[in-house]
Amino acid sequence: MSRPTGRVLALLELLLSGGTRTVAELADRLGVDGRTVRRYVDQLVDLDVPVETLRGRYGGYRLSPGYRLPPLMFSDDEALAVLLGLVAGRRAGLTTAQDTAGETAAAKIRRVLPPHVAHRLGTLLESLDFTDRSGRPDGSEPPDAGVLLALADAVRHRRPVRIRYGDRAGRRTERTFHPYGIVAHAGRWYVTGRDADLDEDRTFRLDRVADVRALPGAGPFEEPPGPGPVERVLSGFATAEYRYEVTLRVHGTVEQIRAHLPASVATVASLEQPEPDSDSDPEPATDRNPSAERWLRVELRAERLDWLPRTLAALDRPFVIERPDELRDLVLALADRLTACARATAHRS
Repeated sequence: MSRPTGRVLALLELLLSGGTRTVAELADRLGVDGRTVRRYVDQLVDLDVPVETLRGRYGGYRLSPGYRLPPLMFSDDEALAVLLGLVAGRRAGLTTAQDTAGETAAAKIRRVLPPHVAHRLGTLLESLDFTDRSGRPDGSEPPDAGVLLALADAVRHRRPVRIRYGDRAGRRTERTFHPYGIVAHAGRWYVTGRDADLDEDRTFRLDRVADVRALPGAGPFEEPPGPGPVERVLSGFATAEYRYEVTLRVHGTVEQIRAHLPASVATVASLEQPEPDSDSDPEPATDRNPSAERWLRVELRAERLDWLPRTLAALDRPFVIERPDELRDLVLALADRLTACARATAHRS
């Protein structure tokens, strides 16, 4: 490929990225002068590429809206980014119901790459490994691509939809839903928003949504102020119904607690006054000192408690167990085991 032709294709790539590009910007990116940029634009127009010229102080060039993309052209770095994204998405379980789509897309990309680039990328992918090999969580199916795209469109335009949802017991219900956002978390897709039938915020797993239908004539809804979609999903996990309700008082900072009990597991709130039974009198939280160590209330729900004593030991901060009593017994049992091991004397055979 000759150098001018390569620059014309580079110009097309810049225009395909969207927006209006000034002559000065294009000249700088291509390493040519303004007159040459205009000549390259004329060549694209001769190839029936609809390049629009915008006059004025903020003018420049852009592609006409609705222009259909030509066959994609990837640089080495772009091909690597796409292939890594496909591989990582498949390993993390974040794929659509068409599991083979990612594999066929990756195969198509690799098939048209120059031999030396394909070899280098193949070497990288063969040497690449992941710490998490579990892929999609047990009992989870990939969401349907049509459901995912329909909900994304509803989120973008703030349009209510009618969804058909199956809960964990397999019961199917239909409900009117105002989707606020889509969140990928721990190998699953979630949509969070307002259930108009129940008039409450809800978070649904996308693999359990069987159908999404737009509501004809329904106007856009207003998303209420407050936490964003990610915070809504994580707080929903922390307050979900489980067997045990755990309440603790922990002396430390929010950052120290969050390092072991993230927002998807527990809620953390300030206590209005320092605890009277504490050995120290920590400085109360103020706007000027938000990271001061202080007594905080930690609440979480869990189906099992056996993991919590180890987590509290790793937290390494003073704590008080308010409930349940079963957790206090488990912590004492762990302390006894650690004490016995620490006092044991090593014997040589």
